Amino acid sequence: MVKRPAKRAAKRAAVVAAVPAKPSYGEAAGLHAARDTLALKSSVALVIDQDTKEVLFQKNESAVLPIASLTKLMTGVLVSEAKLPMEEMITIAQADVDTEKGSRSRLSVGTVLSRGELLHLALMSSENRAAHALGRTYPGGLGVFVSLMNAKAGSLGMRSTSYVEPTGLSSKNQSSATDLATLVGYAYGNPTLREMSTSPGYDFEVGKRTLRYNNTNRLVKSPAWDIGLQKTGYISEAGQCLVMQAKVAGRKLIMVFLDSAGKFSRIADAERVRHWVESSPPALNRGLPLAALDAPLDFSAK
Repeated sequence: MVKRPAKRAAKRAAVVAAVPAKPSYGEAAGLHAARDTLALKSSVALVIDQDTKEVLFQKNESAVLPIASLTKLMTGVLVSEAKLPMEEMITIAQADVDTEKGSRSRLSVGTVLSRGELLHLALMSSENRAAHALGRTYPGGLGVFVSLMNAKAGSLGMRSTSYVEPTGLSSKNQSSATDLATLVGYAYGNPTLREMSTSPGYDFEVGKRTLRYNNTNRLVKSPAWDIGLQKTGYISEAGQCLVMQAKVAGRKLIMVFLDSAGKFSRIADAERVRHWVESSPPALNRGLPLAALDAPLDFSAK
């Protein structure tokens, strides 16, 4: 005999399974119909030589899509460049609780961590409450912080980028692969962002508890990869997203993958690109271009 709670749970599961998954913006726009030589699962991809600015691979690179937690890379840029005291203690408030997607967090309201710890959590583990608290406690408040995010994007020439909040939970945070490559190249110049985003894991003292947080990008632990900076992201509207700076076959590359279908597909796409570069003819690894953008990317501040 099946107990009533089990029956109800089975019925709810059946209802959920019957509801089709809502397509991402890229799927709705038909971007997944584009085919490429590497058979990537990401509907948008861009691979650039960081030193020469040459484009090695591109796919729908100008499409403007939600970027999910890739947003936190710009949040990190602003917080680190503001020279605010990293040891200053910040309390997680009710205002930091996600009402957009209802995402969970181990940082309960009232948790107190330093600004540096919150930045570490936001970049390494994509902690939403940590990122929101960083924006909320910025001098002038959250509105000023978001305005500065957009101003910074503009100063870097990221003309297809817009931000409405610091976490990436809103689908209104949008950008293109070309713009994100510019941001990754710029952020790579910041040692704090490099170190925190590539940290494999870290133990944080939260009250009387010790919480272990791990990197959302498992490639940082792989001996096959030499990653200098990275950030992952996911909301249903954006699909699985990943940006990285990594050294492959002796070249410093910037990789952008947006709107990838499947939980592990963004990682698999990065592996496909790495294998492709490593096995490519010598001309590619001497820095000869395979393609070109309409204008060269500039990774310096303007």
